[in-house]
Amino acid sequence: MIKRFQSKGVEVRQAWGMTETSPLGLSAALKPHQLALPEADRLALQCKQGRPQFGMEFRVADKDGHEVTHDGKSIGSLLVRGPWVAAQYFNAEDADTHEQHPGWFDTGDVVTIDKDSFIQIVDRNKDLIKSGGEWISSIELENIAQDHPAIKEAAIVAVPDSRWDERPALVVVLKPGATFSYDDMRAQYEGKTSKWHVPDHLVVVDKLPHTATGKISKKDIRHTLITSLGKVKNDVGS
Repeated sequence: MIKRFQSKGVEVRQAWGMTETSPLGLSAALKPHQLALPEADRLALQCKQGRPQFGMEFRVADKDGHEVTHDGKSIGSLLVRGPWVAAQYFNAEDADTHEQHPGWFDTGDVVTIDKDSFIQIVDRNKDLIKSGGEWISSIELENIAQDHPAIKEAAIVAVPDSRWDERPALVVVLKPGATFSYDDMRAQYEGKTSKWHVPDHLVVVDKLPHTATGKISKKDIRHTLITSLGKVKNDVGS
């Protein structure tokens, strides 16, 4: 999409923020030396959430609280602090947003960070899938699925697996008159992600549940799939 707009002379700049960061925290503004990079490399940077804005400080921490390597590959929790970052939630039981990482606000996002401090969101902590000890990004799999012309809306959620603890399931709403089979799903992911990351299950539904803010409610999807897992397995022929 960024490339399409830029081909028409429109500058597109990715940004990230939250209500709790008031709101802008990151912007994918290229540094001077990056402007001379090949187009594909520039585009890859522009597709990231960006680098810290003035007044904001970011840290990417692993599960033990140690800062991850700035290599653009290692993943960790995105922490932020600054003069206008929320300290706590009003009248909430779990109001302290700094409990696990004192002095830092935990955004709930899992990210990578490169040597130029460009940050890319991999997933939400609660949506990341751990399968056989390996982390699988639901966002990456959703984006690949969403590129298929038959799919109107897609969601990836984890379902329990006796051997691997969790495996990804793809839940889709199709466009009117469209069809999408399990073999179609496998073909759509071919060569675009690791074979290990390809969903084990495909479920076609009439509609997906959404939150009050319009986001897909993965909590509701997970509950439905887990309580009817036998049906899910039959649907994909596994």
